[in-house]
Amino acid sequence: MKNILCFGDSNTWGFIPESITAPFPVRHPHDVRWTGILGRELGPNAHVIEEGQNGRTTVHDDPFATARNGKLVLPAILESHKPLDLVVLMLGTNDLKNVFGVSPGEIAMGVKILAQMILGSDAGRAAKSPRLLLLCPPAIGQQNHLPDIAAKFPNAFKDSRELPRHYEALAAALGCAYLNTQTLITAGSDGIHLDATAHAILGKAVATAVKSLLPPDA
Repeated sequence: MKNILCFGDSNTWGFIPESITAPFPVRHPHDVRWTGILGRELGPNAHVIEEGQNGRTTVHDDPFATARNGKLVLPAILESHKPLDLVVLMLGTNDLKNVFGVSPGEIAMGVKILAQMILGSDAGRAAKSPRLLLLCPPAIGQQNHLPDIAAKFPNAFKDSRELPRHYEALAAALGCAYLNTQTLITAGSDGIHLDATAHAILGKAVATAVKSLLPPDA
C-alpha cells in the first residue's frame, strides 16, 4: 500500500467558504474534500493521510492563534506517519496575511524550508526520504463583500498570483514534482476556500499526478 501524506492548511482541512462568517468553521464531508477524492481515485492500494489545519503557515508564528507554524509540527507529523511514499505539500495562503508582512518570494522561501525538511528526512521507505509533490495554492479572490476578511489580506489578490512563478522555480531547483492549482481552480465565495466543485477538480488532478509518480507496480 502506498502511504501519501497531504500537509496543508484550511483548504486541505476542507473549510466550507460560506462558513467564513459563521461562529465556527464548517468542514466539507470526507468524500467531498480533495483528499477524500484523491483516495477514491487511487483506490484501495493507497492510504491518503489528511494533515490540514486552519490557519497553518509555512514558518511563521501567528500572534493571534496558537500552534499554526508548519515548520514546528512537520517533523513530528513525518515521524508519526512513516513510512511515507509521497508528501503532497500545499501551503502559503495564510502567509499572505498582512500580519506577517512577507513577499511572494519570501513565502516561497518558507515553502522551501518545509520541502527541504521532507526531502532530507528519513520518513520514507527503508529510512530514505519520501517523494514530494508541491502544489501552488489557489489565488485569493475578491473580498469586497467581506471587509473584515479583506483587511487581513490587503495585498493578497495581487501577491497570490505571483506565487506560481516562485513555486515553479523552487520545484525545479529541488527536483520535485509540481502542480499549479491556479490553472485548475478558483476560490469560493469567501475568496479563500474551495467549494465542492473545486475540491473535485483538485482531487482528480492530484490523483493523476500521484499515479505518474507512484505507479502501481513500482
